[in-house]
Amino acid sequence: MIYLDNAATTYPKPDEVYEAVMDSMKHYGANPGRSGHKLALQAGRIIYETRELIAKFFNIDDPMNVVFTYNATDALNLAIKGVLNSGDHVITSSMEHNSILRPLKALEKIGVETTIVECDEDGNINLEDIEKSIRPNTKLIVTTHASNVTGTIFPIKHIGQIAKENDIIYIVDAAQTAGVYDIDVKDMNIDILVFPGHKSLLGPQGIGGLCIREGLEIRSIREGGTGSSSESLIQPDMLPDKFESGTPNTPGIAGLYAGIKYILDRGIENIRKHEQHLTEYFISELKKIEEVKIYGPCDVKKHAPVVSINIGEEDSSEIAYVLDNVYDIGVRPGIHCAPLAHKTIGTFEQGTVRFSIGPFTTKEDIDKTIEAIKQIVDEI
Repeated sequence: MIYLDNAATTYPKPDEVYEAVMDSMKHYGANPGRSGHKLALQAGRIIYETRELIAKFFNIDDPMNVVFTYNATDALNLAIKGVLNSGDHVITSSMEHNSILRPLKALEKIGVETTIVECDEDGNINLEDIEKSIRPNTKLIVTTHASNVTGTIFPIKHIGQIAKENDIIYIVDAAQTAGVYDIDVKDMNIDILVFPGHKSLLGPQGIGGLCIREGLEIRSIREGGTGSSSESLIQPDMLPDKFESGTPNTPGIAGLYAGIKYILDRGIENIRKHEQHLTEYFISELKKIEEVKIYGPCDVKKHAPVVSINIGEEDSSEIAYVLDNVYDIGVRPGIHCAPLAHKTIGTFEQGTVRFSIGPFTTKEDIDKTIEAIKQIVDEI
């Protein structure tokens, strides 16, 4: 298969990731942080080393401020629900994934107020609209770094500056960018950075996390065994134990470590250039097909390697079905768990066919995909 669904999960992974997952299960598959024997210590060691690596990757001083979760959705729930209280106001955008919008809607039931800033038809957000939305009780701004529908890259450094100047917490959802774009939480004024392990960080599914600014207090939304302060019935307040109850996903964390090491060895700038080059080429070839409508900025400086299209008025799911079953090309059609984004760009009824490029995508993959799209257009 030509796999162009990397915005959902990157595939394939580097061989080092498969090996790390298998090695962790075969050679030190014990419970980290619970026992004192050598296998448990070895499992605990890879978890700590991964925290250190992530801390360096995002410019975080203390690795203990890196908290592991099941995925980015789990991390966003922890961050959003751990920050907001009844009477608080939060600002977000119309390009967000449901992993942000649904927690916010759930919190409205307890008295949290939400302002959803409308973006333009290419998915761009106006910074002035964010500033105009700030109220005396605004506690949080939460946005994506890049849309999972249009690939539109948000100016997170500028949004972070607005948040900082107004003493507002800023959460960034880096689901589509961590591992491809440089992210410096200090330089970008990010209070909480959320990342998935299974996308561009090239780790396995079932692992993600968040990085919390030093000194920022967040409520825990889950309590249980941590292997620390076990004599107490009260959840420990120290990080990361406060948020990591239960047995961690050691194989997933080991795989994530290997994925990030691969990125560092290959060079994040080289991965980014590779994906940007293919995205630019793909968009330029799509523009030559009259029946194809492309969504998003169509400028690789503002457009992550996520390209959504439609062919005339054809149903996006039908096009994806043909691509899969006739041409062996894997894409994602529909609403992409981002209904407001599709309303923003005018595709709520039709959805879009989303192609997402990864580090192992080739020019030949793109050429074959373009040829398939041309053939589909000719058949319609």
